[in-house]
Amino acid sequence: MYSLMPGYRIPALQRGLSPAETLLTKANAGVGGAVLASAVFGPPPLWAFGTVGAVAALVNVAPGPRSVGRWAAVGYRRLRERTAPEDAYAAPGETRTWALYPDHGTMQDAHRRITFHDAFGRALTFAGGQARQAGVQVHVTHHARTRDGFTNHTQTVSVHVPKGLGPAARILDTLEGEFSALGSAAPVEPEPITAVAERGPGWVALEDGRYAATARITGWPDETDGDLMPRLLLGQGLTTDRSLAVLYRPLPAAQSRRSAKWQHAAAEAWTTDKVKAATLEAASSTAHGALVQGATLVDLDAYLTVWGDSPETVTDARWQASLTADRYRIQLDWLAGQQHRAYVMTTPHGASTRKGAIL
Repeated sequence: MYSLMPGYRIPALQRGLSPAETLLTKANAGVGGAVLASAVFGPPPLWAFGTVGAVAALVNVAPGPRSVGRWAAVGYRRLRERTAPEDAYAAPGETRTWALYPDHGTMQDAHRRITFHDAFGRALTFAGGQARQAGVQVHVTHHARTRDGFTNHTQTVSVHVPKGLGPAARILDTLEGEFSALGSAAPVEPEPITAVAERGPGWVALEDGRYAATARITGWPDETDGDLMPRLLLGQGLTTDRSLAVLYRPLPAAQSRRSAKWQHAAAEAWTTDKVKAATLEAASSTAHGALVQGATLVDLDAYLTVWGDSPETVTDARWQASLTADRYRIQLDWLAGQQHRAYVMTTPHGASTRKGAIL
């Protein structure tokens, strides 16, 4: 079960609360309950209600696509990301990458595509269930490179098992068998990360002479049936290279149930918009049904990078990508102030990126 929709729903938050804010919401709910319970024995002071309300507003009121607290975190991380340390993209642990090509016609056929997604979902469920806390990251990339009127497609799957999480070799070997059943899978060694030579307004220049602009996909409408690749990478008339990547962080079963419980409780306690409350209720019902069937929640990030040979080319490619996204109601956040090394998220090296390094 995963979704790109924003808010406190499935998975645990694409654009809404950060993990720290989620924990703060839980603590605030407990304190608020204690304050209300204390009213049985005596009226609590007004500052107690004010404190609970202020914290609830900080982590839940969303002027725009993020909560108030999230806006502050975004501002801080944008400044920090300009000098991002190398270890932010190389977390300790073991990482393995495969070149994966599904059988011909799998993505074009609706029924075969559903079967492929179900099998991939089972692999994510297994990965999430290998430890008591979330940590295993599965990273899928797809690169479309156009040369002389022909487009070459390259797809990779990378798995990162953090140090100390569990038996990394057994997890990686098992997932390799799962991915081999999805198509043709072969181990590959990713190329080194290309250093950034220059930064511009909304783009970066790399040492190999290419220019890149990266956006985070923050919204994906349900009516498109999940055809992410055909919409953004297989469209007609593409003249520039594009890279698409999705980073999955599957949660263990117990953590998925706790997350769903707190999501449902927070949605009921703090959501005043009746329409949004009904939307969250529908999402909670869907999550409940999936969890009963043995599924787990997946925290998910998706990124799109456009490439060019000059600042003008990559700027035009970014404009064309925005028009395509608008046409299919896809929401893109071009990471203003965060383009430095943001393109790493659409390479296999994004599998070992620490969560929160790129917003």
